[in-house]
Amino acid sequence: MNRFSAVGPRTEPTPDVTAFEQLARALVGITLKSLSALDGAVSVSQFRLLLTLDGLGRVPSSTLAEALGMGASSVTRLVDRLQAAALVERGSVEHSRSIVTVEVTSRGRDLVTAVLDRRHALLEDVLDRMDPHQREQARQMATVFADLAGDAAKLAVNGPVPL
Repeated sequence: MNRFSAVGPRTEPTPDVTAFEQLARALVGITLKSLSALDGAVSVSQFRLLLTLDGLGRVPSSTLAEALGMGASSVTRLVDRLQAAALVERGSVEHSRSIVTVEVTSRGRDLVTAVLDRRHALLEDVLDRMDPHQREQARQMATVFADLAGDAAKLAVNGPVPL
């Protein structure tokens, strides 16, 4: 039996969990729509790397791999493709040429900005349909939820949440 095998019949979630499940789906939908700004230029995994790297700045590839929760070889393959597209560039640390650094190029930053601008516009569109009191309540509850959720929000300390 694997970790995804059902232990018993599925129980229906409580109404509050159902509401947040619907919110999660709506936010994922907005995120996916915002990625349409990529117009096929990069994959979702490559964009995730660009977004993370844009927040971190120039870093050793091992730091980038850790921030993404990926193996070094996977990051190397993604960086190879992004470098070929002139979206990132590699470098080295002056005191140790064996440490490979990676940073987003201006072209890569423009791509990240396009996606984030599209996402912000999509979110604004939804928020603009709320009355001011609902909008303020939504802002407060989103902040509380993100703080309590932990890891995804904590990633923003070192850079944006990847995706």
